[in-house]
Amino acid sequence: MPLRSAHQGPERLECLVWDLGRIAYPDFLDLQGRLVARRRAGGIGDTLVLAEHDPVLTCGRDGGEDQILVPTETLRQAGVAVVATDRGGSITYHGPGQLMIYPILDLTGFGSDIHLHVRRLEEVVIRALGEWGVEGERRPGYPGVWVGRAKIGAVGIAVTGWITSHGAALNLDPDLAAFGLINPCGLRGVPVTSVRVEAGHAPPPEEAVRVLSRHFAEVYGLKVAPWSGGGPTWTDGPT
Repeated sequence: MPLRSAHQGPERLECLVWDLGRIAYPDFLDLQGRLVARRRAGGIGDTLVLAEHDPVLTCGRDGGEDQILVPTETLRQAGVAVVATDRGGSITYHGPGQLMIYPILDLTGFGSDIHLHVRRLEEVVIRALGEWGVEGERRPGYPGVWVGRAKIGAVGIAVTGWITSHGAALNLDPDLAAFGLINPCGLRGVPVTSVRVEAGHAPPPEEAVRVLSRHFAEVYGLKVAPWSGGGPTWTDGPT
């Protein structure tokens, strides 16, 4: 059953949307940390960050280094870094063609419910997929979004002092062979798919950002406002 909007009143809260484009994952982690600190201090409001990353394997709080299937030298030659993070879950791959969805929210304004936050992120991805003719669904016990047996969207979050970080990954048109470097999310033999594979085409990045932002606003009951200012090296982030 589709989730209702988090806010039902006539006055919807504003959320800044910051499209970073492509950014190296370590640079993003630094930026995310500063945004979380500013959100906690009240220096910014709720913010949605969208991005693509250079090829990287990220390990969550459950680890995942033991799920890498190739030697370290193979990763080095392929230009794929390995980075430990504080998000939930195990190992996954991020790279070009995959849109990352990073809400920096004060979850006390959204029911103070971490599990519901995960379901809402899944709902955002499911609704966006529907616009491109792809039927995404949930699988009980396995966070993320699936098309049949194949995973098309991953979810891994962190919540500290009710401020959210990390988020969801949607495979638009990534190099799916890169997922063969690992057991994605620690799951052996689970295929990974993309919008291009399922629909025969993938939306351009600007369309994907627009669609994901709109559905994020709908699911979380927000009105979105575009970020304005400098690029990813801008130290203060959106204001």
